[in-house]
Amino acid sequence: MNRIVMRQSGPWLGTLLLFAYILFAHATALAQALSPAPQAPSVDPQNGRQVLLLDDVIQEALNKNPEAQSALHAVKALERRVPQAKALPDPVASVGWAGNLAPFSVMQGDNSSYRGVTVSEQFPYPGKLKLRGEMASKEADAAQADYEAVRRRVTVEVKAAYYDYFYFDRAIQTTNRNKDLLEKLSKIAEARYRVGKATQQDVLRSQVEISLLIEKLTVLEQQRETAQARINVFLVRSPESPLPPAANVDPATIRYSLDELYALAGANDTGVLRNQRMVERGRLGVALAQKEYRPDIGVGYMYQQRSGLPDMNGVTFSVNIPVFFKSKQRQGVAEASEDLISAEKARDNRLNEVRFELKQQYLAAKASERLFTLYAKGIVPQSSLALESSMASYQVGNVDFLSLIANFTTLLDYETDYYRQLADYQTALARIESLTGSDVTGPAVPTLPASIVHPDQEAK
Repeated sequence: MNRIVMRQSGPWLGTLLLFAYILFAHATALAQALSPAPQAPSVDPQNGRQVLLLDDVIQEALNKNPEAQSALHAVKALERRVPQAKALPDPVASVGWAGNLAPFSVMQGDNSSYRGVTVSEQFPYPGKLKLRGEMASKEADAAQADYEAVRRRVTVEVKAAYYDYFYFDRAIQTTNRNKDLLEKLSKIAEARYRVGKATQQDVLRSQVEISLLIEKLTVLEQQRETAQARINVFLVRSPESPLPPAANVDPATIRYSLDELYALAGANDTGVLRNQRMVERGRLGVALAQKEYRPDIGVGYMYQQRSGLPDMNGVTFSVNIPVFFKSKQRQGVAEASEDLISAEKARDNRLNEVRFELKQQYLAAKASERLFTLYAKGIVPQSSLALESSMASYQVGNVDFLSLIANFTTLLDYETDYYRQLADYQTALARIESLTGSDVTGPAVPTLPASIVHPDQEAK
């Protein structure tokens, strides 16, 4: 009987299951649409592979860097000092009695016996609290410059590590590609040796060159691992954490003159800004020290209960008299003046230092820019053509193998030198941007064309 019911209800059951499946599919799609989409990994549009983006590395490093977080909390701590410096001193309350030793007792029949309460408050001379608050605010501003200095330094160090990582990536790729080419040349040399058109020395020399490339690859891979570990340290990860290859770097020109960079650095360098805030604090300190000649005012209220007499109320006013001004207030003004001069000299010294650092990085960037542009537009294409020509001539016996190997190693060296200069150029730009606090780059400059780094077509 049960089987009959199941058979009869089979089509209806299938329809219900299908309907439930459709509802489930729609609900799943709706949930996926409403839920935040996971961040897709960054991919290289040329080959579709996952790559490591510099902006992502910088952002993660700044969010996780303990030194930056420490500097940020130091700023917040100093900001809490501002309202404290501007606040009045705490009022003072006191209780007392006279007559008996028993607490708060009054001696009967003695009019001089009493018990009472006294409350007093000290009011600094007008302007002192404001100056103290402004000085605390300048200290907080100086700490803010220190925090920005940490962020910029971390950013520069991350960029330097990233560009080193980029260089080793490209150097390894270039060396592997040239190793493949050299292995094809070795096979050509072996084939020519078997038919008597080449010497055994050609074969042996090609094997030696392959071994030298393997040695170079070993060193480059070790250096790449070191650069990867350095980036992982900035990201607060294990040094052994794997990283995808670095994204392609597109160099750009410096769109400011050196004098304009000097002006930007003078206005935005964190060291200059910090010292300028300390100069402003020093000026406020001199003004506050001069106000210390002015007396503070104290106000007090007293309430007394006496035996057999009416309660007594009293008010007192007090001022401090700066009679020792020669050893206190005058010396305080001299101390504040010396602090101001020290801050001004520190600011001027930092201006000199930042100009030297800026000139040094500017010259380094310009030299690297000229070199990698020369490599991209002249030396590497010419070396590639020379290698292709020598490969074709070697196959017909017009060029000896040593000349072919010389052209090969020359091209390899210039290709890797291109990426080294490109990495150095980007690092110098990063340091310039840290000093100036500005984006100093303009339109992109020529890069190494991909078509000139594949001379192995002739060897196939």
